[in-house]
Amino acid sequence: MSSLTLNAEALYSELLTSMQQLIASYDSLYRQAPFLVGVASGGAWLAQRLQTDLGLPGEAGTLSSSMHRDDFSRRGLASSGQTRLPFDVNGAHLVVVDDVLYTGRTLRAVLNELFDYGRPASVKLVVLVDRGGRELPVQADLAMARVALPASQSLELARLENGQFSFQVQDR
Repeated sequence: MSSLTLNAEALYSELLTSMQQLIASYDSLYRQAPFLVGVASGGAWLAQRLQTDLGLPGEAGTLSSSMHRDDFSRRGLASSGQTRLPFDVNGAHLVVVDDVLYTGRTLRAVLNELFDYGRPASVKLVVLVDRGGRELPVQADLAMARVALPASQSLELARLENGQFSFQVQDR
């Protein structure tokens, strides 16, 4: 285990404030709020909580990267969740929410999955933590923290029974 300490709840509070500003800009530009879509599983937890805390109507969607992973033959089908989009993607403004951005491969996979459902008007990416190490040209529009970890470690969001978030650093 690493000695890295990240306060997931404090980062979530910052994300909530930033999302309030982002929603206001969508309201003034498009006269509607964007749809939130979380990347399974940590991003989906964040999107669900943001949906509630922001008072947005409906429910947040979920995107799975399982079927579009470029390492599918090595990893197999992940049990992190299935794609569920409770709105029409065509012409919609979307905010994709994820917990940790690292190589960009999961984001490439979820974008491929998203476009299987239609063609959105726009897609923005927000993450709690950007840990660098990009292998693909993927950039978050909004990141609450940037950290550097060795490739031998993973950083994952955990959701406690009371709904609060914490981070776990694991040696691979």
